[in-house]
Amino acid sequence: MSTLSQPVSDRDHAAGPADARVTLVEYGDFECPHCGALHPVVQAARKAFGGNLRFAFRHFPLRSSHPHALAAAKAAEAAGEQGKFWEMHDRLYQRQTELSDPDLERHARDLGLDVERFRESLGAHAHEARIREDLASAAGSGARGTPSLFINGERYEGPLERHEIFAALARAAVTTVP
Repeated sequence: MSTLSQPVSDRDHAAGPADARVTLVEYGDFECPHCGALHPVVQAARKAFGGNLRFAFRHFPLRSSHPHALAAAKAAEAAGEQGKFWEMHDRLYQRQTELSDPDLERHARDLGLDVERFRESLGAHAHEARIREDLASAAGSGARGTPSLFINGERYEGPLERHEIFAALARAAVTTVP
């Protein structure tokens, strides 16, 4: 079993309390259909587990098979500069077929972002270093594809089905020492 090479820290996009019983890390790609199918499962888990779950998202754009994945990752980061990472994250997964540059600008506008600032951020390549760090962390953790999940630092190898993931999260919650 592989373990997470970089623990979740302040550099991560994380939702939920730092002292949650369970930490779920996803290495994801906004254009990956499997990640898109997993998104509502993760959303449901966040709701069901509440304060017992911390969810962290790390970028793993598979550029060879998903030509818009890197641009989408940079768009999420640019939105994060304006305090709307999670809103853009959710929107990109809900609109996986709308990831062209004009689509990304429309998403930014629809989220109420300063579109000029958003555009400048994308053009400056400001977020590529962070995405490369996430890719290096994925490689160091043994992630081979997307989505790759880690529960309390251990790679989740089970099916990406709601009941299986919920069961794994529940097992982790009861075996975690407070």
